[in-house]
Amino acid sequence: MKYVIFDFGQVLVHFEPSYIVGKYVDDPVDAARLTHVAFDRLYWDALDAGTVTDAEVVDAIKARVPERLGGAVEQIYYNWIYNIPEMEGMRELILHIKQAYGVPVFVLSNISTYFAAHAHEIPILDLVDGCVFSAVCGMIKPNPDIFVHACQTFGLDPASCIFVDDKPENVHAAKALGMRGYVFDGDADKLRVHLDQFLSE
Repeated sequence: MKYVIFDFGQVLVHFEPSYIVGKYVDDPVDAARLTHVAFDRLYWDALDAGTVTDAEVVDAIKARVPERLGGAVEQIYYNWIYNIPEMEGMRELILHIKQAYGVPVFVLSNISTYFAAHAHEIPILDLVDGCVFSAVCGMIKPNPDIFVHACQTFGLDPASCIFVDDKPENVHAAKALGMRGYVFDGDADKLRVHLDQFLSE
């Protein structure tokens, strides 16, 4: 049996801060400020690692913007998970993998506990057989421990897996553990050709 493991953001869905902010803020100056501050990697890396709470992040963001934008900060933060459109062609690709090959599909993502708690509300995740989220397990890509954890959690042999991520450093880490790897560039059709070849071997 072979297995396919996908990253989530920028692979299964679009994660575009300016798009998310634009859902709640019309003024271009305010939108630019909130996009910069609310999605600062200072906060999101800590969220992915599970070392900071949602409330702490919201308070930290509010402290860096005018008080009048406090409500927008909360709207953006607590609703970003509903503003991540599916990546074109990826739903169809998952269905193809499962129907044509009967292959289980998993997700391994650097992502927050807030997302993990609401993952059941994300339609495309209904198609996968299991998820490992960094903030929940206390490990983060490209640390090899999270790949080992995912394989142990799902009972996978790394040599039977292919890992798809948009970040080369994460794919490199997966390959170092014996997985196949693919750096995703947004082209689902090209990825499908590659996966068909892997799954047909």
